[in-house]
Amino acid sequence: MPDAAPPVPTRRPAIGVSVACWRQGRVLVVQRGRPPLKGMWSLPGGHVEYGEAIRAAAARELAEETGVTADIVGIVDALDVMVAAPAASADDPPAHHFVLAVYAARWRAGEPVAGDDAAVALFLAPDEALALDLTPGAAAVITASRVLVGDAG
Repeated sequence: MPDAAPPVPTRRPAIGVSVACWRQGRVLVVQRGRPPLKGMWSLPGGHVEYGEAIRAAAARELAEETGVTADIVGIVDALDVMVAAPAASADDPPAHHFVLAVYAARWRAGEPVAGDDAAVALFLAPDEALALDLTPGAAAVITASRVLVGDAG
């Protein structure tokens, strides 16, 4: 009886979080400072660490990337972000695949300072934020998150 072939490694998406943090009707956005999607604007966020609760990851990533603390209000959406490799064909698998749990939050303290993966961090009026070169799905999240935070955001 021949030996069984070794298992083929399985690629899995990275699990991450993103936060639409609101302060007085303005949303916190960051310009990405690293690939993938370097230079594009997005909501602050990052990876969930092994053993870390997903809401705790959202609050931690917000603070690490911007210096801002906030009260997480609720989940806005779950997004797949798939980034193709340069010069990839439509049939090629993505070079990066992230599954993001996206939360809405109300600002509690801190002024935005770019840190971690962010090159720039600032609060903008929604129309200013929506006019930026945003990462996939960010515009819909900004719009939907405002409903969750209400007028207190």
